[in-house]
Amino acid sequence: MASLWDHYTVTDAYDEMRGSANQARPSSHRLSNYLDSLDHETLDVRRTAADIAIMEMGITFTVYSDEGNIDRAWPFDIIPRIIENKEWRRVEVGLEQRLKALNCFINDTYNEQSFIKEGLIPEHIIASSANFLKECVGMQPKFGVWANICGSDLVRDKDGTFYVLEDNLRVPSGVSYMIENRVITKKVFPELLQDLDVQPVDDYPAHLLEMLVSIASVDVKNPRIAVLTPGIYNSAYFEHAFLAQQIGAELVEGADLIVQEDDCVYMRTINGLEKVDVIYRRIDDQFLDPDVFRKDSMLGVRGLIRAWKAGNVALANAPGSGVADDKVVYSYVPQMIRYYLNEEPILPNVPTYLCSDPGQLSYVLAHLEELVVKPANESGGYGMLVGPHATKGQVEEFRKIIKAQPRNYIAQPTLALSTCPTLCDNQLEPRHVDLRPFVLQGENSFVTAGGLTRVALKKGSLVVNSSQGGGSKDTWIINTGK
Repeated sequence: MASLWDHYTVTDAYDEMRGSANQARPSSHRLSNYLDSLDHETLDVRRTAADIAIMEMGITFTVYSDEGNIDRAWPFDIIPRIIENKEWRRVEVGLEQRLKALNCFINDTYNEQSFIKEGLIPEHIIASSANFLKECVGMQPKFGVWANICGSDLVRDKDGTFYVLEDNLRVPSGVSYMIENRVITKKVFPELLQDLDVQPVDDYPAHLLEMLVSIASVDVKNPRIAVLTPGIYNSAYFEHAFLAQQIGAELVEGADLIVQEDDCVYMRTINGLEKVDVIYRRIDDQFLDPDVFRKDSMLGVRGLIRAWKAGNVALANAPGSGVADDKVVYSYVPQMIRYYLNEEPILPNVPTYLCSDPGQLSYVLAHLEELVVKPANESGGYGMLVGPHATKGQVEEFRKIIKAQPRNYIAQPTLALSTCPTLCDNQLEPRHVDLRPFVLQGENSFVTAGGLTRVALKKGSLVVNSSQGGGSKDTWIINTGK
């Protein structure tokens, strides 16, 4: 029987499972051999089993389009991604280092502003940031931690080095899919998981709960926790409900909460009002409190910021955390690590050009066809230009947009994102992937064992976002014992 790998083509990109000669990497040797023992029909049966499990478990996400909000089954590829445990330990420490420095920066930005005063970042970058909230000036959340949950996107270049592509510090999503991907894989390949030493991911809710409890006011012994969701039409509603259920928290919408004259937050229940001590909010800053931000918001809670400032409720992530979520600010993170922690960065940034700098802008405009251009504060893969895959008309249109608003754009080299074998029409083909690990910081820090691997299901595409046609894989941090 012909090998499943006979027609697998390793590209110039780093392949997570196969070397340049299409040989299995040491960490993936057993998985490669196992897959090779399965025929196409068996693989198709396993994929069908995964699709059925996704439907039965109700794992969905919402795509916003001109035709309306479309609820879709979660796109999942059954071939897992493997990362060796020894390599992951370094990434884990680097992620903890990074979030610690980012929280120092956020706390400094809303208080002393020493990073600005010492000329390490231009003041105008912060002053012009859409995510800098003057209402947060002077606040100091417990432990000095503003971003309690971070989802940093990692990519590998062709040399196999992990780079941080961006940090998501406002309302990062995807961790529920990471956990459910493992549940599905256990149904699809139960025998394989029994034979390999794969690190678990189902401990995340316990660590999330521990972190949320730790940020409650010191005089609260058994804090009541709520997950604040925009509602069932939000694209991540599945995750909101999943996490609330997993940690034993109340899932609430803005209308379920009220701030009383004592500046405390209460939840409406059939037994009357009950005090809420910690809110894991999944609503953007501008919709949190119509008294402070958008007056027309129907999603938030009137008086919530007042209660937060009074110290009567903890918010994760804290309002204003997004000031470090700006892709322009991202380029300064290595300097933050050196300044606040007196350490060298463990994980490198992707080289980044700031269009607000005249010299860097000239370079970007002259090399648009080679670069990836991103808006400073968008997410989900929207509003970006992938130069090598863009038409001449798209490039020229972006040229005008950048010139009109240079502060709002950054550019990066087009990385040869690593690839991973992906089941496409019963054949294994390389598809580009990234990785979103989740980092928690409260009294202690925690990093997930791996994270959410997102895969560009379209051949040749570098866009992995589910809203843009991407899917996901289970990620195995594996101990080879070497």
